[in-house]
Amino acid sequence: MSTSIETPDYGERDKRIACQTYSAIRRIEHLDPELFGHYWRDVHGPLCARLPALGFYVQHHFARLHPANLWPLAEDVKPMGVVLDGAVEIGFAGAQDQAAFAAASPILFGDEINLFAHDLAYNLPRGSKTYVDRQADGAPNGPDKLHRLHLHFSGDTDNGLTKWAQGMAEHLASAEAVHKLRLHLPEPYDNDRPSPPSPGVDHHAEDKRIRVAVFEIGFETALAARRYFDTDHFRATLDGQAVHVQHLGAFLVSGVYTFVRDGRPTLAGLRGSRQAEIIERMGALTQTEPEVSRLFVPS
Repeated sequence: MSTSIETPDYGERDKRIACQTYSAIRRIEHLDPELFGHYWRDVHGPLCARLPALGFYVQHHFARLHPANLWPLAEDVKPMGVVLDGAVEIGFAGAQDQAAFAAASPILFGDEINLFAHDLAYNLPRGSKTYVDRQADGAPNGPDKLHRLHLHFSGDTDNGLTKWAQGMAEHLASAEAVHKLRLHLPEPYDNDRPSPPSPGVDHHAEDKRIRVAVFEIGFETALAARRYFDTDHFRATLDGQAVHVQHLGAFLVSGVYTFVRDGRPTLAGLRGSRQAEIIERMGALTQTEPEVSRLFVPS
């Protein structure tokens, strides 16, 4: 089921992200979910976007109440059993930029206590890899237009998981049904060096979350995904999953919100995510003019 379709692949644009973190977050348990989403998008997001040297910043909001039937479990693979409300990618053009961001970040991480109960930041010093991306919009801001999943595979302690994940990513990306495939292979998480440095927020990883491979995979619709799961092309992956994977966490993305792309704040990064949505829906071109945008850029 290899694809020869002519839909453009925009994955090359992600090569500008040389190093990054991938963070898995959970909101404060009794915080209203809608208020949490608004604060994350419109308060915390623009704050992060204004910090120096940031090359890429995107929030993936998860649908906590829809965890079922997202990804077939291979034999002997157990559900990870982790509740998450989202994931964050923070990326940089190089290590020097990452260090400059880290020096300015206490003001950002000090804000996390207002919305996060748990935040686990995995380090990717060599970045991540996008195998395919057929979405023309590189800076989405709104409800997800794909049926997009984040898959957290945990496995053995040698490099078997890494090699398996790379082969799995290449295989999945060759399927016509797959519109987006991005693979994160972070360093094993170190509980002795909790990250990020946000006071009052839990940063502990259970053993099953120490070594993970994270797949971001998108299909046109949920129905397209289920049809793909019923193909020989997908079933060919199950044996490998059974050998190399011990636990799997599958999370459905409800919205994708991009605040910085290619080192520049997006409209959402400058004005707030919901405000940017309103400007786009209204077709308010005047709100995007340089003389207006400059008013929202720190001098």
